[in-house]
Amino acid sequence: MSTEPTLETTAMAPTHSLWSDLRDAVRGTGADYTKIPLRRAVFLLAVPMVLELVLESTFAVVDIFFVAKLGPSAVATVGLTESFLFLLYAVGMGLAMAVTAVIARRIGEGKREEAAVTAVQAIFVALLVSVPFSIAGIVWAQDLLRLMGGDAWALEHGYRYMQWMLGANLVILLLFIINAIFRGAGDAAIAMRVLWLSNGLNIVLCPLLIFGIGPFPELGIEGAAIATIIGRGTGVLYQLWKLFRGGEHIRVLASQLKWHGAILWNIMRTSLGGVGQMIIGMTSWIFLMRILASIGSEAVAGATIAIRIMMFTLMPAWGMSNAAATLVGQNLGAGEAGRAEASVWRIGWYNMAFTVAVSVLFFLFPRELIGIFSSDPQVIAVGGEWLRILSYSFFVYGWWMVAVQAFNGAGDTVTPTKINFVFFWLIQIPLSWWLAIQLDWQQSGVFWGVFVSETSVGLFTLWLFSRGKWKTVQV
Repeated sequence: MSTEPTLETTAMAPTHSLWSDLRDAVRGTGADYTKIPLRRAVFLLAVPMVLELVLESTFAVVDIFFVAKLGPSAVATVGLTESFLFLLYAVGMGLAMAVTAVIARRIGEGKREEAAVTAVQAIFVALLVSVPFSIAGIVWAQDLLRLMGGDAWALEHGYRYMQWMLGANLVILLLFIINAIFRGAGDAAIAMRVLWLSNGLNIVLCPLLIFGIGPFPELGIEGAAIATIIGRGTGVLYQLWKLFRGGEHIRVLASQLKWHGAILWNIMRTSLGGVGQMIIGMTSWIFLMRILASIGSEAVAGATIAIRIMMFTLMPAWGMSNAAATLVGQNLGAGEAGRAEASVWRIGWYNMAFTVAVSVLFFLFPRELIGIFSSDPQVIAVGGEWLRILSYSFFVYGWWMVAVQAFNGAGDTVTPTKINFVFFWLIQIPLSWWLAIQLDWQQSGVFWGVFVSETSVGLFTLWLFSRGKWKTVQV
């Protein structure tokens, strides 16, 4: 059956201007994404998801900009702390993948009440998962930094940053999970406003609390963490208000605040692959940071700044990829597998065009970009080198993002997990260590190891997607 509208149905459908579609995308709309023209469905979902993540990436860059004023050791502390936060992100993002897939499938099937019950169970899971991370961060922050090779400044001053970030991790998890609920339901505009609120507040508070501007206390690197927790905590309160008040596609009732073991287990079962997928990727980054830490704080600082810049520039591409996950899930739920696949190829071409443009920027101005955040010549050299090497792989990277999200949106989180295990653990880590340490390429060895592994994983994932087995997954 054709997945594109016919001339007859197109003629009967109401026309929409670019301005009206943009307004609907930002405000939110009750449109059925399994029935409206595919181009419009992609636009209505992708625009708020891109805008949402643009501000998220803006925060990441602004945050490291102010922290960098405290010196390379402060930046290295943030990088080492994020190595452990990546484990939390792995769990949160893995759960978010499952939540998006299950919610999208229920919405596509027309089962909105079951989608709301699923949302409640997802929040229960986030509450349970946050406890061990909080204990580890509050009790063992200095030990964890020492384990990662943190310098004397990090152990004396930076550990409070880790205590705040890990100790109050619940707000980070809830931000992930509840926004995944909104995205899966098709309420991408609400998820966008949540991150605008939380990150906007964070950006304002960050310099005030780090440097003690006006009546605010000068808290140094600890202030950056407190600003993050306040901003994201405010975002979570707004999420809960919107979830119970009701969006365009989903609303939770007080009567649904109950434990449903079968639905909770379905989320956990579906999320296992996603959590494993993210843990493999994130722990690979921890090993890479450990290799860089053995080279020096400047290597860690340069790599940390480069990653923040990459996050900033690629968040729009991730936003478009998230739109693919929602469209795949909802269209599979509605029995429109062909339309689900067509949405992925369409978004893939958009993503490739964007990432190629970013790669040109990285290739031409790598040192200038790092120089915005640090004046240390060695940090600039390290970060600039990584940006240029990264630029060689972005042609493939944009396609990889969309293909992975297509698997996840279908509920097939296991396949990307297996792929990540091979390309990140069996290829990326050993290759980076061998090039950096055994061949003494220093940080260059790590960067080239990442290039080889991530280019390869992108090509392989796209090929596997084209085989189409993801269309038969049940969630």
